[in-house]
Amino acid sequence: MKFTRTKIPDVVICEPVIHGDSRGYFVETFRADKLEKFLGYKINFSQDNESKSSYGVLRGLHYQLAPHAQTKLVRVIQGKVLDVAVDIRVGSPTFGEHIAVELSSQNKKQLLIPRGFAHGFVVLENDTIFAYKVDNYYSQKSDRGLAYDDKALNIDWKIDASKLQLSKKDTMQPTIKETSDLFEYGVNYYA
Repeated sequence: MKFTRTKIPDVVICEPVIHGDSRGYFVETFRADKLEKFLGYKINFSQDNESKSSYGVLRGLHYQLAPHAQTKLVRVIQGKVLDVAVDIRVGSPTFGEHIAVELSSQNKKQLLIPRGFAHGFVVLENDTIFAYKVDNYYSQKSDRGLAYDDKALNIDWKIDASKLQLSKKDTMQPTIKETSDLFEYGVNYYA
């Protein structure tokens, strides 16, 4: 597996080696030892999640506050998404910046989004199946979000706004300037 740090170094693209022939393919989608060696810290994934969505569905931007903050390892099993991670660590040199990566069943790329980041994705193909591991359980009381269309974040979702499908919750999220529910840069949220 190949690991590549993005322009926000804590967000990592994980690319598995695909072994394919006329019968199909085999791919190792996760190896804790290799990922932890690359990152320099342990991750104990505790929950797997999966969603199926149609073209234009936008989910996000979501995160959970400490002590329920989550690291996510996300991938697409079927279809294609534009996956986005936003740095919400106050004091970070990349605060408010984002990474956008196309994940698909074809490229098999995965994105590791650490604690301290908001996460969202938009579906670029019908019947897309999106899967992810998290290292902390879901907590409704710690659940937070940011406005997907926050002008300060300047995210190009690669889809016409009239074609977006959002939950009621995701249409009512605050901008990054309107919320104080963020993280502090340099704090170890893994302790």
